[in-house]
Amino acid sequence: MARVAFLGLGVMGGPMAGHLAKAGHDVVVYNRTAAKSLEWVVEHGHLASPTPGEAAEGADFVMMCVGNDDDVREVALGEHGAVHGMQPGSTLVDHTTASADVARELAAACAERGIGFVDAPVSGGQAGAQNGQLTVMCGADDEAVFAAAREIVMAYARECRRLGPAGAGQTTKMVNQICIAGLVQGLAEGINFAQKAGLDVDEVIATISKGAAGSWQMENRSPTMATGTFDFGFAVEWMRKDLAICLAEADRIGARLPVTALVDQFYAQVIERGGRRWDTSSLVHLLQNP
Repeated sequence: MARVAFLGLGVMGGPMAGHLAKAGHDVVVYNRTAAKSLEWVVEHGHLASPTPGEAAEGADFVMMCVGNDDDVREVALGEHGAVHGMQPGSTLVDHTTASADVARELAAACAERGIGFVDAPVSGGQAGAQNGQLTVMCGADDEAVFAAAREIVMAYARECRRLGPAGAGQTTKMVNQICIAGLVQGLAEGINFAQKAGLDVDEVIATISKGAAGSWQMENRSPTMATGTFDFGFAVEWMRKDLAICLAEADRIGARLPVTALVDQFYAQVIERGGRRWDTSSLVHLLQNP
C-alpha cells in the first residue's frame, strides 16, 4: 500500500480518491473548497490538508484532477503547489484533461526535482469514476515511473496504458474527444430523423445498435436524447473546453478537424440556449427545437 495525495474532489476526483481509500492506500486529500475535503473525510476517513503542498508531503504518489491548464499550474507549481511538498522519487499523476504543452511543462519541472510525472487524462464520465471503470490514457518519459503509477491508478480504472512520452496521454484524450464529438452529432441527427419519419426510436436503436452503427453513445444516450433529457452527464461547457484544446493542437500540428470545429459551434449554440451544464448529448436539442 502507498501513501497517496489526491488533489481535486469534483465529480470525478471525489470517487477516484474514494477507490484509493477502499483499496487500502493511506490517502490525504485537498480541494480548493475546503468543505468538499471535509465531506470526503466524513465519508471515507483518512485526512485532508489545507494546501496542495502540505497534502503532498511524504506522499509516494500525488494524483491531481482539476479544471484546466491554469488550475494545473496553480495546484502543482503555485506558491503552495504540490511539487514543493513532494520528495525526490515520488510521482505526480495528472488526471486533468489539459493541453499537451502543460503536460510537458510539468514533466520538465518534476524532472528538475527528481520527481516522476505521468499525464493521465481519463474517459468514462462520472459513472466510470464512481464504478472504478475509467479508461486512463497516459504519457510518461519513464516506463518504470508509469508502471509503478499504473498499480495505483488501477484502483479506479479498467484500462490504463502508456501511449508515449509526456504529453501523449493528453493528445490521446484529444483523439477521444474528437471521436465523441462526431459520434454524438451523428446520433443526434439520426434520432431526430427517426422521430420526423414517425419511427419508434427505442425500436430503431434496439435494432441498429447491434450492427455497425452501434456505440457507447448510442447505448447510453439515445433514450434521453429521444426524450430531451439532459440534466446529467458530461457538461457542454466542459466539452467546449476540451474541444478548444483539440482545435489549438490541430492548428499547431497541421491537422484538419472540420467536423470537430462545426460541432464546437453547435455546442456554442446550446450554451446560448442556457445549456451550459447540459450533457453533451444535448446537441439533439438544436434539431428538435430549430
